[in-house]
Amino acid sequence: MFRVISITGFVIVFLGIFIHWCSTGFQPVQLRLGASPRRVKTRPRWPCYRILVPFRVLVFLLTLLFIPQKLSLIGVLRKLVFLLALLCFVVLLATGFFPRLVLEKPISGYWLMIHATFSPVFAACMAVLAVMWAHNCRLDKNYWPWLQRIMQRKTTDMSAGEKHELTLKVTFWIIIFLALPLILSPVLSMFPIFGTHWQELLAQLHRYVALSLALVVIVHIYLLILTQAKQMTVD
Repeated sequence: MFRVISITGFVIVFLGIFIHWCSTGFQPVQLRLGASPRRVKTRPRWPCYRILVPFRVLVFLLTLLFIPQKLSLIGVLRKLVFLLALLCFVVLLATGFFPRLVLEKPISGYWLMIHATFSPVFAACMAVLAVMWAHNCRLDKNYWPWLQRIMQRKTTDMSAGEKHELTLKVTFWIIIFLALPLILSPVLSMFPIFGTHWQELLAQLHRYVALSLALVVIVHIYLLILTQAKQMTVD
């Protein structure tokens, strides 16, 4: 059952990403916090420009490891922790889902050893990212115009945030909240306070929370790539 749900979930997410990527048309959009997207007048570059955009995004992804000199110490640390968390996520995704979805067998042997090795590193990175990105990913009242109308309060900036930026913040907090049961479920199963039935429930909880977290992380990474791609069109 879990194998069918996992395959269906991954297919739906990747298919949705592919359809959304194709439907955007890679139109140049300026992304600014607190401002609506603004079209930039450029000369027609279709379809050659559309072909080159994925390569520019690939170049951006390949240069993630290079730290810009303008970043502060906190910015460098934040980026390094993000890259380490991303590496751990890829390893955990491969070791956690490949045996069940492809080999059709539970995690054991070297798969389990690698999975257990990267799990605490990923948990530590999530804790650090939750602290370092909480301020930048806060959802203030400018993102909820309907709430402003209900409260009948005026703010200095009545415009809502850009749609991708808002979705990025929402997915970030979903990832943080899903990380709690994901980390606690295997830890609690190690204590002798739970019987066999509850340990099985904790194992099932860990599987389905891991699946939900993986799908949300994939969407979050796609939105990051999409944001960078649209910023590249403005340059």
